[in-house]
Amino acid sequence: MQRMLSYIRKAVDDYNMISDGDKIAVGLSGGKDSITLLMGLKALQRFYEKKFELIAVSVNPGFDFFDSNLLQNICNEIGVQYIEEKSHIKEIVFDIRQEKNPCSLCANLRRGILNSIAIRENCNKIALGHNEDDVLETFFLNLLYGGSIGTFAPVSYMDRTEITLIRPLIYAPEKSIKTFVKKNNIVVMNKCCPMDGVSKREDIKNLIYNLQKDIPNVKTNIFGAIKRSDIKGWKKTF
Repeated sequence: MQRMLSYIRKAVDDYNMISDGDKIAVGLSGGKDSITLLMGLKALQRFYEKKFELIAVSVNPGFDFFDSNLLQNICNEIGVQYIEEKSHIKEIVFDIRQEKNPCSLCANLRRGILNSIAIRENCNKIALGHNEDDVLETFFLNLLYGGSIGTFAPVSYMDRTEITLIRPLIYAPEKSIKTFVKKNNIVVMNKCCPMDGVSKREDIKNLIYNLQKDIPNVKTNIFGAIKRSDIKGWKKTF
């Protein structure tokens, strides 16, 4: 946990993600990233100088293998309130619309539901489990498929809902998260999305992996370039 806490605290401090009195809804999907984020923020809460509240929120997309009992047990063990919101995302995206590239629509629907729950529960912030690899993959997706230079920001304020999105795992490599989960014998939810392993993001993951064979420091170099760039939200001003 010490290494994971160092990643989280550095990101939180670098981008002023947490303020006194915050109530943060952690998006808990059941994957390794969201579970690690929840545990890391709970550990941070115990000693961080700024006092904040935590709740965990899961959006059940309607897949058969979504295990809310697993998530409830995790929250019970660490003492965090758990909220499950059932949805018709699977039915809308895969059964009715039969989207060939469903990831964007699915993400938008999940985000909308998560925002609604955060407002209902009087949260002013939502924490998402995007890691360092996600930052890089999104950068390449935007560059190669969208023709733009950018990636999601560490902190994003949404005017319409007055909710702030924070991403405390942006400095944590996916490899380190996998190690954390394995060493601590953490059970994660089985992947239930039919697009796992066949999406454009998976193609980009493989591209970066192959680049590393010739340029071992490629991930460090690109991440450093993002931090030094004028990409919205990444330049530290304090």
